[in-house]
Amino acid sequence: MTPVDILILSNGPGEITTWVRPVVTALREKLGNAREQVRISVVLSPCPNATGKETAIALSYPEVDRVQGAEYFWQFLVWGKTHDDWDWSSRGVVVFLGGDQIFPIIIGKKLRYRTVVYAEWEARWHNLIDRFGVMKPKVAEKVLPKYAHKFTVVGDLMLEAQTSLLTPDSQLSTPNSLTIGILPGSKAAKLTQGVPLTLAIAEYVHAKIPQTKFVIPVAPTLDSQTLASFANPQKNPFTKTFSFNGAELISSDENQEKSTSKLNILKTTTGLTVELWRETPAYRILSHCCICLTTVGANTAELGSLGVPMIVLLPTQQLDAMRSWDGLPGLLANLPGVGTTFAKLINWIFLRRKGLLAWPNIWAQAEIVPELVGKLQPQEVGEMVLDLLAHPEKLEQMRTNLRSVRGESGAAQKIAQIVDEEIQKQE
Repeated sequence: MTPVDILILSNGPGEITTWVRPVVTALREKLGNAREQVRISVVLSPCPNATGKETAIALSYPEVDRVQGAEYFWQFLVWGKTHDDWDWSSRGVVVFLGGDQIFPIIIGKKLRYRTVVYAEWEARWHNLIDRFGVMKPKVAEKVLPKYAHKFTVVGDLMLEAQTSLLTPDSQLSTPNSLTIGILPGSKAAKLTQGVPLTLAIAEYVHAKIPQTKFVIPVAPTLDSQTLASFANPQKNPFTKTFSFNGAELISSDENQEKSTSKLNILKTTTGLTVELWRETPAYRILSHCCICLTTVGANTAELGSLGVPMIVLLPTQQLDAMRSWDGLPGLLANLPGVGTTFAKLINWIFLRRKGLLAWPNIWAQAEIVPELVGKLQPQEVGEMVLDLLAHPEKLEQMRTNLRSVRGESGAAQKIAQIVDEEIQKQE
């Protein structure tokens, strides 16, 4: 049998960890581990949210044979050659898992491969793409009848990533009523405000209810030292904005889940300790949290898929903080020199026209989890947390609403089935 190449196109850290991981696992389960027969390659495209560690993360997946970083993408798109001059089989499938949907069309034509696109919210180029795996039926509602055969509802890939990595007991366990998760983001633009604000909220809540525990699942693209620097008043002047006096990074000799390695924790000036959870993905600890404080972005989708209640925070004291927009706004906001001006203008326009921000709210087209936008202060957010802790029925209603809007499971296996069908068409 002629060998097959499967080329995964992806881009940002969220896509690499929550889309690529379950799909490559499902592909190996479906197509086997014989590398001489089925080779899986990952090519990354530029992304405004990228951290520079995406290549290493993709390489860490045992199912993947080779990875090309985003810095070499444009030459590959234009000339069809990778930086390391990879060879390609005569049979193959290009699988789109992030970026621009035009990319698989161009690359598929150059390699003469079939194309499969996973589409969360919008499916484009119906006439040029061979197959679409969509999250919900709504994505395919306006498709012309002659293209309807290309569409398959596969469900939510993010949900697939999480449920496959949770242990059976953690999936069925009851959240700890005293554990609160903190997700301040992974990039400097969000961490500058997010770290001091959320830690100040934690101090406020802990002062009222000393039994509460707090944990920060550290993003895989971030190290503990960098995270801690945003809690240091000497390095981050925004600590004063939130009346936060700072925290230091220390180690604990306690064991974590039978691990003998030391834990990193942040200890604030009030004596509050916040554990830095290094296991990634952090679904196991998140599933045990009664509520989370999170910034906007992929975090909200992950928490929503897990059914974890949340308060979504978008402080606007630093108006140029948000620079992770897609397309032209993202490029303008990140231009050297003038990027700050563009970022302030873009975000001012955004705040005036703001719709729903958190992914669960977008899915539901209603605010099923609170979104707080503005010059937020720890005390007001802390009071909201205290109210929710005092009324567990509100948290339970939030969990119920989150479960009702998340997609179907089994998305990765269905995508693998589509890929297999496209391979068979080339025999």
